[in-house]
Amino acid sequence: MASHVFLTGPPGVGKTTLIQKASERLQSYGVPVDGFYTKEVRQGGRRTGFDVITLSGAQGPLSRVRSQPQSGRLDCRVGQYVVDLTSFEQLALPVLRNACSGSDPKKKVCVIDEIGKMELFSQPFIQAVRQTLSSPGTVVLGTIPVPKGKPLALVEEIRNRPDVKVFSVTKENRNHLLPDIVRCVQSSRM
Repeated sequence: MASHVFLTGPPGVGKTTLIQKASERLQSYGVPVDGFYTKEVRQGGRRTGFDVITLSGAQGPLSRVRSQPQSGRLDCRVGQYVVDLTSFEQLALPVLRNACSGSDPKKKVCVIDEIGKMELFSQPFIQAVRQTLSSPGTVVLGTIPVPKGKPLALVEEIRNRPDVKVFSVTKENRNHLLPDIVRCVQSSRM
């Protein structure tokens, strides 16, 4: 039986929307949910970066388009985006640490959207994700990218875990997956 639930699919297919809807549905059932999701930042109709938003409402930059590196810094880049590791870690790490604490007999749900190239520049994040996945009191509801190019070690580790159920999200099935995702997360909490 799965202990954790992950969504995968191409960019823009609706993984984050499904994560948000599943979180809202679970919370409406009284399930304790915490975590974060990522959101596009647009200016003038053009994507200029991504923000991290915690379920408690804190928000900060994950990445921004930047043509020149900041002086004296080695930038963590994915394509045209420069990752703001400090901002990301300040928002994501406390949420993950909190997910592993507590002694409630019913498992908490920790939303991690996403575990991708940008986020994986952070070694503390990688360690915190592994710890959260190993925490007996936590169910992870997360997103991972589809395999493309060089495999991402943590993503493949997650994909191959026997306690992980992966839903592949497509434009054809995205409007029908929500009940299955919620049901799978709820059964993982038992």
